[in-house]
Amino acid sequence: MSDLLGIAILILLGALFAMSEISIAASRKIKLRVMADEGDDKAQAVIRLQEQPGSFFAMIQIALNAIAILGGIIGEQTLTPYTSKLVALVYSGSMAEKISFVLSFLAITSLFILFADLLPKRIAMIMPEAVAVKIVGLMNRITYALTPFVMFFNSITNLILRIFKMPTVREDVVTTEDIVAMMDAGAEHGSLQQQEYQLLGNVFELEGRTLNTAMTTRDAIVYFDIKDDSATISAKILEHPHNHFLVCDGHLERVIGSVESKQILRQLLKGESAHLDDSVIQKEQFYLPETLTLSEALNEFKSAVQPFAIVVNEYAMVVGLVTLKNLMSSFMGNLVTTHGEEQIVQRDENSWLVNGVTPIVELMKLLDIDVFPRDNQYETLAGFLIYTLKRIPKRTDYVIHDGYKFEAIDVDGVKVEQLLITRLAEPTAVAKDDTNIAP
Repeated sequence: MSDLLGIAILILLGALFAMSEISIAASRKIKLRVMADEGDDKAQAVIRLQEQPGSFFAMIQIALNAIAILGGIIGEQTLTPYTSKLVALVYSGSMAEKISFVLSFLAITSLFILFADLLPKRIAMIMPEAVAVKIVGLMNRITYALTPFVMFFNSITNLILRIFKMPTVREDVVTTEDIVAMMDAGAEHGSLQQQEYQLLGNVFELEGRTLNTAMTTRDAIVYFDIKDDSATISAKILEHPHNHFLVCDGHLERVIGSVESKQILRQLLKGESAHLDDSVIQKEQFYLPETLTLSEALNEFKSAVQPFAIVVNEYAMVVGLVTLKNLMSSFMGNLVTTHGEEQIVQRDENSWLVNGVTPIVELMKLLDIDVFPRDNQYETLAGFLIYTLKRIPKRTDYVIHDGYKFEAIDVDGVKVEQLLITRLAEPTAVAKDDTNIAP
């Protein structure tokens, strides 16, 4: 019975060390950091162990190998008499001793595989942080007790790693890809709601999108000419009820300042005619280069405290206007209600009418397209069509990419106003990332 008890103790010890190995390795540093910030000292100990794991893993391997060797020795001696009796009941020939040995070997091996390896490792994988914080103190004490052996094997391991120019410690750097992977897992599990998932995804896109994808383009800017009369000013405000208007001297390259609509309204309520003079014109304007990302633009707005910015290119030409609301909408997406013109209208299950200025990143999410060819050369759907055709599109010109047909259906001069996107019946007929062009 003492031998059977010894086997049981070895199995329990093997299970303990197996659970320790997996739980320490599988524990998520982000979750451990949260636990440590809440005052859990054991979680902090696990983090330190992950940062310097060499001694711990050396101790684990010493212990597991010693347990395996002892288990083989004790197990064979303990179980062979019992298996011999079982074999004798059915067979008593010359092979009986070998058969009983094989049975005892299989029995002891199965016990160790099941109860000292598989089962504890499965438990540790299911709840790694909970297991790790419970056993970290004991493991540190055992590592200290086996210091001479641990230092010997750990030093040899470090030497071999240095010879092959490999790192001796793990670097835990949380990348954007790691966070996105966790978001995907959370959305799939249901712990992250669809709106939360979409909002977080949009936030990560702020660094990759430029102002061109969020601004009001040059051709859509409504401005006052300094020479406009009262009727013209009033008509523009009625037709385009914006809060602010640029005031220019003839054209957009000669910006004088800006004026608030309420200033004009105040003049009208006083019985005066609407007019533009120094008393209502704000001369100081806020300019941003078009090369800024949305994230950089948000930071600029925070420091400037301005309601809108004039977007200019490298030649100091005005290319658009952007407001703080535009930037907020760029990552809020359809989580907020918008009353402007819809950029994407779904006609049926397989086709969409899309405004030419729609950002490519929006289409990638809508159509589940991983990549557009050379997407660093353009920002919008119209830009994609122009870049691919290598000319200004005409009506009915189209491009086929990733199983979708992108067709220009409304072209005003050199501006692609609207496109029709159609999902092809057999998208597999077009190789992914291969773009077909048709005039």
